[in-house]
Amino acid sequence: MTQPADAVLRVPGISAPPAPEDGQDQDVVHVSVFAPDLEAVDVHYTDPAGEPAVASLSAAADGHHHGHAPALRPGASYAFWESGAELPADGQLLLDPYARAIVQDDAGAYWGVHVTEDFDWGGDAPPAIPWRDTVIYEAHVRGQSMLHPDVPAELRGTYAGMAHPAMVAHLLALGVTAVQLLPVHLHIDEPHLQDLGLPNYWGYNTLGFFAPHADYASEAARRAGPQAVRNELKGMIRLLHQAGLEVILDVVYNHTAEGGKDQKTYSWRGLGDTAYYRHDDAGNYLDTTGCGNSLDFSSPAVLELVLGSLRHWVRDYHVDGFRFDLAVTLGRGEDNRFSPRHPFLEAIAADPLLSHVKMIAEPWDLGPDGWQTGRFPQGFADWNDGFRDTVRDFWVAGRGALEGGGQAPNVARLASVLAGSRDTFAASGRGPLASVNLVTAHDGFTLRDLVSHHRKHNEDNGESNRDGAEHNRSYNHGVEGMSGDEAITAARLQTASNAMGTLLLSLGVPMITAGDEFGKTQRGNNNAYCQDNELSWLDWRPDAFGQDMLRRTQAFARIRREFLQHQPFVYPAIAESSYLLWFNAEGTPMRQEQWTDGGTRLVQLLLGSPSGSIDGLVVFNGELEDRGIRLPGAESLQDFRRKDAASTRFELRYGTGARSHLRRGARVGAGETDTAEGSSITVYRCDAPGLQPRP
Repeated sequence: MTQPADAVLRVPGISAPPAPEDGQDQDVVHVSVFAPDLEAVDVHYTDPAGEPAVASLSAAADGHHHGHAPALRPGASYAFWESGAELPADGQLLLDPYARAIVQDDAGAYWGVHVTEDFDWGGDAPPAIPWRDTVIYEAHVRGQSMLHPDVPAELRGTYAGMAHPAMVAHLLALGVTAVQLLPVHLHIDEPHLQDLGLPNYWGYNTLGFFAPHADYASEAARRAGPQAVRNELKGMIRLLHQAGLEVILDVVYNHTAEGGKDQKTYSWRGLGDTAYYRHDDAGNYLDTTGCGNSLDFSSPAVLELVLGSLRHWVRDYHVDGFRFDLAVTLGRGEDNRFSPRHPFLEAIAADPLLSHVKMIAEPWDLGPDGWQTGRFPQGFADWNDGFRDTVRDFWVAGRGALEGGGQAPNVARLASVLAGSRDTFAASGRGPLASVNLVTAHDGFTLRDLVSHHRKHNEDNGESNRDGAEHNRSYNHGVEGMSGDEAITAARLQTASNAMGTLLLSLGVPMITAGDEFGKTQRGNNNAYCQDNELSWLDWRPDAFGQDMLRRTQAFARIRREFLQHQPFVYPAIAESSYLLWFNAEGTPMRQEQWTDGGTRLVQLLLGSPSGSIDGLVVFNGELEDRGIRLPGAESLQDFRRKDAASTRFELRYGTGARSHLRRGARVGAGETDTAEGSSITVYRCDAPGLQPRP
């Protein structure tokens, strides 16, 4: 018996054949496509002999066309076209939106490929890292290993290279727990980049939401075919899981590679333009992405497509989460307004599979009311641009302002983001663990360029330096670009270390951009999306700056783990803000007038645990000069350790100041004086009777 129509329509693309009727060909598959703009549809494919074949999808209901295709075996390419219509001159038929693999023929046309999900996962299990312990590392598959000397040449820039032991060792030594990969869905280059002879290196131009990008597979896998490409990606995930590392995919569901209506049709536009894309009353595309089109998430077809894609990557690839590019577009309803109760967002929360993986929103787009940081629902974490801007303003641009004789922000906003940006997330019912903290990302200056450039240098992008953000909150420390001046290099290192230290010591979920840990530079290019070369790839031969930066990043990551070890896994919840105490330079609680005083650039943060212990003390000094301080006295420690308050001592663990290493290990008693170097972070570990020894 064939499957009933209502069951068939739930299985778009190619599915297992139904039980054959007597006399029916055993070598047959079921094919279904949603094409409401077409009256009748044929599937064009290759038969086992490699010859072209055509089968009519003769059954149709509510825009769904389905039927049987004899001898459409695994490995065969296929695509759709309207029955009886003249075939296109360029050979580009309509791709299956649900194609699990996509290839390009010799004429440049794209075809879906019938593949299976066969793969030996070997008992793979997700690491399931709690949000509290998560440290994200944003990386590009190709750029990560392209220049790594310990990765075999044939694996550099590939999925296999990403999981090579040398790469895994670096990630574990750095202290990250999750690798967030820039798009690995199959993507193509935009026409304007093709005209310039440049690629879309970042990959935010998706052509297949179910298909992996084949160019990131090794040459051997590409020669073996789409099934081997898929297996290499799955093998990468399996190996990273074995190392305890989660894999998060950066996904681009807000638009497709078809661009505006003047660009080439590959799939969705030809199958059902109004069903997939958002239009205004005049029939023009409503574009909230800046990419020519926006998928319409008020359409059932789009919801089915995207939810199906997400489930596919979790179920069949074992990925641990997603970061949604321009996620506000995904929450826009029929009125084109964002709602945290949008059916798509609620469907994820209710889904038995998707509700158990990490969901991260880039909480803005280019449409009306496009900035929505803090408004996504429970179950999501948001990229916190407020954290990014505050840290840059305080440590980077602020230092530049002070050295230029101007004013810089006081510590109030810095303290707010250190405490998890509660003012941003409380209204959504979420706490600090909903804040994905970042100072840099793939888009913008690297951390080293942030402290080395006053302006962007994007001339290589072919747009006369018009592209990329103009306001970067950067400071070049007196010289534009790389400098051989030791004093300038030291100052830049200290400023970059302050930003990295703040990132790793703040409540919330930190995200490190690949290469920032060892001083990656893009020579001032803050929009290197089209630079598939050494400008974007990681250079694994860091100079003295990079080597020092790596040691500092690793140290702050270790300190973060130590500070969290006594905390419950739900920490920090909204009601637990009392475990953060703020003190002024005199060691007494910060007063309201000091929070509002524009000149207050120093604050001491005492971190405690629900058990009543003191985990540490961190002094943030944004002043240019050294400052004498008094550590909090015994009377201020009563809330944490009543019996041991008088005998509490603080061990100097780490500092970003030029002389801090000379005093590392020194102990200072509660209420005693010490010195906070100018423009620095100083970290003390509590050393009191009864505390467990430091690991």
